Amino acid sequence: MIVLERPDGIRIIRISSPEEALPYKASFAGAYQDIFSEPPYNERYFPSEAQAILRRYLSTPENICLLAVRGRTKVVGFGIGVPAMSKPDIARDLRGLLPVPHSYYLAELGVLESARGQGLGSMLVGQRLELIDHQKYTHVVLRVSAVRNRSYDMYMDMDFDDIGVYTEVHSRRTDGRVSTDRRLFMSKLLSRRKSALPTDDGSPEPFGTGS
Repeated sequence: MIVLERPDGIRIIRISSPEEALPYKASFAGAYQDIFSEPPYNERYFPSEAQAILRRYLSTPENICLLAVRGRTKVVGFGIGVPAMSKPDIARDLRGLLPVPHSYYLAELGVLESARGQGLGSMLVGQRLELIDHQKYTHVVLRVSAVRNRSYDMYMDMDFDDIGVYTEVHSRRTDGRVSTDRRLFMSKLLSRRKSALPTDDGSPEPFGTGS
């Protein structure tokens, strides 16, 4: 389903099942690898791992999976969200801080370097915020690197709050080591009265925010 078409030719589409992802999964995997191999994450993913991540999210009830596509199937960005309760580690870290059953988790965001600087990252965030069921979910939450970067600044500009809660994430790095990096939780109170869509297409572009 096409959510919107941008003047630059990039379409934002929503896919809802692994079957709908078939034409895009190879390109998604390449984009996922490229984005998260960059600082601050420096993570290494094999194509099969990236495709499995997409398939797992698409198999989660109430998922919101948006792909930014150029041409027929070239994925240049993505934004994925799922209920916080579907992620046991997230639910555990947030218990007592937010109403977890009524919190929605923005799990993945990434934009290829060639598509940055055009407001695409903030658009992928804003579109997901609009698509969340505001009757069921009152809060939205995400994680960013604790290393201050453009992603953090973008979310602050979009009225997310730094809630001062950190967690450690184990990942395989591009040099082959397995190590942890520190990530920070940010949250936003959802409102039915105020549009979540950004109005400034010049918002700073994120490198990526991962699960």
